[in-house]
Amino acid sequence: MANRTAFVTGASRGIGKACALGLARAGYRIVLAARDAAKLEEAAAEVRALGVEAFVVPIDLSSHESIKAAFDKTAKEFGRIDVLINNAGITRDGLSMRMKRPDWDAVIETNLSGAFFCIQQVLSGMMKERWGRIINISSVVGQSGNAGQVNYVASKAGLIGITKSLAQELGSRNITVNAVAPGFIETDMTAVLNEETKTRILDGIPLRRMGTADDIAAAVKFLASDDAGYITGAVIDVNGGMFMR
Repeated sequence: MANRTAFVTGASRGIGKACALGLARAGYRIVLAARDAAKLEEAAAEVRALGVEAFVVPIDLSSHESIKAAFDKTAKEFGRIDVLINNAGITRDGLSMRMKRPDWDAVIETNLSGAFFCIQQVLSGMMKERWGRIINISSVVGQSGNAGQVNYVASKAGLIGITKSLAQELGSRNITVNAVAPGFIETDMTAVLNEETKTRILDGIPLRRMGTADDIAAAVKFLASDDAGYITGAVIDVNGGMFMR
């Protein structure tokens, strides 16, 4: 695994930051990408404290130009990308009959289109090297559905579709494409839930706890490793048992 580089979107906090730190501990050089430059620098400092190289790059996944610029800058300053973690995502929740077009577009553009265009940026290098790992962070609701989140659910279900299609396209080049589907994880997104909602959620989780960002990072680290070389097109559920297919 000598000197492999992982590019993590949404790396400034939460699951993305945990993935960056988990991969850093495994010896990967880390590219941290997000919109919040100050928080990115803080996360990068934690990566460097582990004795690993870190490179910070601003990215706005709703902008194709921003995505291309971020990957061009990475290629110029930091070299090729071996592992891509598509983690960044947003929510704009609301009931379907009242959902405004901008709220639909923002979530689909960032969570789904943005992830796909990031993938496009790394394919040439991975195909040339005949090795690569693409890991898309989906969600349990992308499998189960969730009232009031039709745009978010559509984006996360779409990531699963992208994962399966690309796994078939890229397998012959030794590039694996997998998804991780978190359940309810203790992050900024779930911190806003009231106690009644949290209690109802926990009642539906066999392990009776919310997950942590490190739970997700552990699955990502495995899928990025050589040990997962014969796994592609898979959706790894990390949800405490709340949704079993």
